Amino acid sequence: MNHYAVVNPATGESVKDYPTISDEQLGAKITAASGAHRDWSRSTNTEDRAALIRRVGELHTERRDHLAEIIVREMGKPVSQALGEVDFSASIYGYYADNAVDLMKDEPIKLLAGEGSAFIRRNSLGVLLGIMPWNFPYYQVARFAGPNLVVGNTILLKHASQCPESAEAMEQIFRDAGFPDGAYVNIYATNEQIASVIADPRVQGVSLTGSEGAGAAVAEIAGRHLKKVVLELGGSDPFILLGTDDLDATVDAAVASRLDNSGQSCNAAKRFIVIDELYQPFLEKFTAAMAAVKPSDPTSTDTVLGPLSSVGAADWLQEQLDRAVAQGARVLTGGDRTGTFFASTILVDVTRDNDAFHEEFFGPVAAVYRVGSEDEAIDLANDTPFGLGSYLFTNDSEQALRVADRIEAGMVFVNLVGADGAELPFGGIKRSGSGRELGRFGADEFVNKKMIRIG
Repeated sequence: MNHYAVVNPATGESVKDYPTISDEQLGAKITAASGAHRDWSRSTNTEDRAALIRRVGELHTERRDHLAEIIVREMGKPVSQALGEVDFSASIYGYYADNAVDLMKDEPIKLLAGEGSAFIRRNSLGVLLGIMPWNFPYYQVARFAGPNLVVGNTILLKHASQCPESAEAMEQIFRDAGFPDGAYVNIYATNEQIASVIADPRVQGVSLTGSEGAGAAVAEIAGRHLKKVVLELGGSDPFILLGTDDLDATVDAAVASRLDNSGQSCNAAKRFIVIDELYQPFLEKFTAAMAAVKPSDPTSTDTVLGPLSSVGAADWLQEQLDRAVAQGARVLTGGDRTGTFFASTILVDVTRDNDAFHEEFFGPVAAVYRVGSEDEAIDLANDTPFGLGSYLFTNDSEQALRVADRIEAGMVFVNLVGADGAELPFGGIKRSGSGRELGRFGADEFVNKKMIRIG
């Protein structure tokens, strides 16, 4: 069972409970989404849908303070970062509004033989189920809903059980923007109910952002029912330092990439792989910079590091850290915890036989490794079950492209962090999932790319 409730992780206060949907109500909502698709996809054109998506983005901007306040309360995001998330979400809706016509236009195919013509026409698939996580309550939904509503699909949205208030606020935004009933439907459903939604023949695809376990469970059910899935799962992204002309700026980037969202980001840098000649000066500066960031009240505009999202999240991070130390890792700074507030922490001496070498740390814990060569750095970066993103710092342009080509990940950022954009495809390989969100690739996941051949 999923218990939908707002529990402030900074204070422990139980704010509000939300009732789980009944089976009868859930069936009615699927029916509404299915019925809406017939009208939504046929009676509207791309320009009409783009105009409504644009209004969704505008409403995010108009309500940004209220929306940010909600997720500070729900999952402890520092308020300045919460405002940034709302703004980024608005820009995603704006991107799909601006580019909808181009993304949906017919794509000609050059014929190898015969007369006439051929082209690809993009049509919607139908009802889609989105299963979204708590760490970026608005941004994750924007990545899914923006492109798929422009395409003409309709949406059933199951948010994380600790984010019912933001889920409610988003459904209201889509309603206020002018979307028809059934186009965007919020459901407070249990995991058991979600299994029945995936199996429902009216549902044509599933997009999940979450844990490996959740992804495997959803993919297994979807596979039985021949449904397409997009999975954005965990990550243990490397931050590879092979060269720099400004070590202080590189350290600042390293701290920002590890502590964003209080370290609770799937594509955060988590493993810092440093070439031998830079290792000691980097480690000294990185340790000092991480130690200087103290966890504090997420409602303060000065706060960089807030609480973890829940007591359960803090307990799991503590268990991982204790196990890492017991297996030989050494804590250079941090390791302290007060309730859900976790200090910025650096681990060294993490060997391949340590569980920490293979796990994702979803919190402000960084592991630092020393390597003797470019090849060793690449081997270490790729020695992980994950393959989401990666960060490479070098002052050699040829090395940048050479190393980027060999990194086993869906994304490589060279000499910068925090550079995600609405136009840039997001996704990974290996146990980090499959499929892409954002950009033109995100709009192409759940469409029928219909080939039309004319003689």
